[in-house]
Amino acid sequence: MDSIANYSEKIAHEFNIKAAQAESAIRLMDEGDTVPFIARYRKEMTGNLESQVLREVEARLRYLRNLDVRKDEVVKSLQAQGVLTPELMQALESSSTLQEVEDIYRPYKPKRRTRGTIAREKGLEPLARLIMDQDREFTGLEAEAARYVSSEKGVADADEAISGAMDIIAEDTADSPAYRKIARDSFSGRGVVKTSAKIENDTVYTMYHEYAEPVSQIAGHRILAINRGEKEGCLKVSVEAPDEEIIYRIMEKCVKNPQTETSKQVAMAVRDSYIRLIAPSIENEIRSELTERAAISAINVFARNLRSLLLQPPVRSKCILGLDPAYRTGCKLAVVDATGKMLDSAVIYPTPPSNETIESSKCIKRLINKYKVDVIAIGNGTASREAEQFTAEVLKDLGGRVAYTIVNEAGASVYSASVLGEKEFPDCDVSIRSAVSIARRLQDPLSELVKIDPESIGVGQYQHDIDRKRLSESLDKVVEDCVNSIGVDLNTASPSLLSYVSGINSTVAANIVDYRDKNGRFGSRAELIKIKKLGEKAFEQCAGFLRIPGGENALDNTRVHPESYKAAKKLLDMLGFQLESVKTGSLEDLKTRAAAEGYDRLAKETGVGELTLGDIVEELSSPGRDARDDLPKPVFRTDVMEIGDLAAGMILTGTVRNVVDFGAFVDIGVHQDGLVHKSEMPGSKTGGMNRGIAAGDIVQVRIIAIDIEKKRISLSMKGLN
Repeated sequence: MDSIANYSEKIAHEFNIKAAQAESAIRLMDEGDTVPFIARYRKEMTGNLESQVLREVEARLRYLRNLDVRKDEVVKSLQAQGVLTPELMQALESSSTLQEVEDIYRPYKPKRRTRGTIAREKGLEPLARLIMDQDREFTGLEAEAARYVSSEKGVADADEAISGAMDIIAEDTADSPAYRKIARDSFSGRGVVKTSAKIENDTVYTMYHEYAEPVSQIAGHRILAINRGEKEGCLKVSVEAPDEEIIYRIMEKCVKNPQTETSKQVAMAVRDSYIRLIAPSIENEIRSELTERAAISAINVFARNLRSLLLQPPVRSKCILGLDPAYRTGCKLAVVDATGKMLDSAVIYPTPPSNETIESSKCIKRLINKYKVDVIAIGNGTASREAEQFTAEVLKDLGGRVAYTIVNEAGASVYSASVLGEKEFPDCDVSIRSAVSIARRLQDPLSELVKIDPESIGVGQYQHDIDRKRLSESLDKVVEDCVNSIGVDLNTASPSLLSYVSGINSTVAANIVDYRDKNGRFGSRAELIKIKKLGEKAFEQCAGFLRIPGGENALDNTRVHPESYKAAKKLLDMLGFQLESVKTGSLEDLKTRAAAEGYDRLAKETGVGELTLGDIVEELSSPGRDARDDLPKPVFRTDVMEIGDLAAGMILTGTVRNVVDFGAFVDIGVHQDGLVHKSEMPGSKTGGMNRGIAAGDIVQVRIIAIDIEKKRISLSMKGLN
């Protein structure tokens, strides 16, 4: 059985899919196919595995291959030491985790000099073996130990010899996979994370000054908070376990003959082994596992929120005024037309300390009237609520013909100071670029947000406590999936957007834009082969995701892959349609005719699989369709409420700003976002999170409690959405 088949069987079992599906996915990945390409254009081969499943298969495959690499490294090390036995080989081959491999290798792993290794250097290993044997007939340990006294080896007397032998026993006990498993299982099942204050008058981590929670129950966000408190020197953290019970269970296996003279030394060595070696090591492992689990949860939350934010529906055909709020430096304004082109800019000072509301009102009205602004997009950062209040007052004078909405501005400052921002707007002040970015985020969130490092978009929790490289890799995959699920206009896409298209890297993306600048619009997808460093494989991977509205070939504005053009044209002919109909969009009954003819027959006639045929029919029925258009549009407002205007029981429409482990923060149009605790999520009976809720979602909420003094609003979504 080759390795791919071996991996595919394991993965198929773990993911509850067929081995053939897993094997096909692995082979395609090994051939350089991307997940978006496989998910969309190789459905017959994978049995229609979805993108998310393919991502998980990809990650699991990487782990299994790393596991095998580590096994090979350990085997070579054991062979070099001359200690590889059939039993060890069997144990390694059957191990299914890196932890198991490391436990097996631990006794043979080269160590720094320890008390045990020093004792071995002194020649005390035979004495340690004699003690561990616990021979009923053996007597006279002191006399036997005296034989190892040697000034040359540094053994002063019999007591020192016995002590050294016990160090060897303690180390061997600590290296035993079986005994470590006993301790690990107890720490995992019955251990308790305990924290206490390390700094007087600390207010940030007050809840953790005297805190305890079982290892098996502690939430990920609390682990990350505790870790940060410890790192900052504010908290002392430990994991406590049933120590005596663990010691007793290990002694049961080590102390074979309690009545023998040497059993006392074995018992003492076991206790020393646990307290000095096993417990600290397992505690570190458990904390690492908790941190790993917390990191995975935090990354998943961030990824889910990012996906939702990227896939927010575009606000098309609107002239938008972007407003980047601030106090001392003023609110920056930028007007962009329906295509995202900046038309004008200004700076106003309606917020403290200037409070120039009259002059600011005149300026904003002038821009609205001059450019026929439809919507004002207000960034949600510093001074956002004051800017919102000011904007609402201005809009009252305009009779409600212009609305406003709050836009997540996280990362706008990063973009404005970036090389890309400077290249797009070389003559603009950095702050004005931020206002442009805020406006464009409303027009097309995906196209604008891809210009920013995903980590800087700020829709996660404890992101600074997670390994940056790992977070970045995960979020990049989210962006890649989002970009390819929607598709990209080849003639307008920025290098940032193009670089996330399947098969295209940043170099090729830049080459595409350079070619477009020199030669004008792309007339067809086939023209891509002229791009420097875009070879046949890259063309295969990217072509279906790049669209050309108004191009030479009507199919170039669909998600039909060029490899299926022949099949698509034959399908149109069989169903009585002209290719020109794809351009005009007059294929309303194409699905009906296809169903009447039978997908199985049409698939055979056109030479493609039924799944691919179904995708072709779907795409031809609505060419150029953007799936985001079916989602709820942003909430537009013309007035602003205060927390005092609210009352328990009110039902409001709001925008989810962030989702964390304990709930979701929702903007309901007042100065403070309300919190929907996880217990108030739809379908939640036990406090579990509803994973269908993410940042950017438009939701209905019911107010269940208001604390005006603390400026807290408690919300519920149960029975509403």
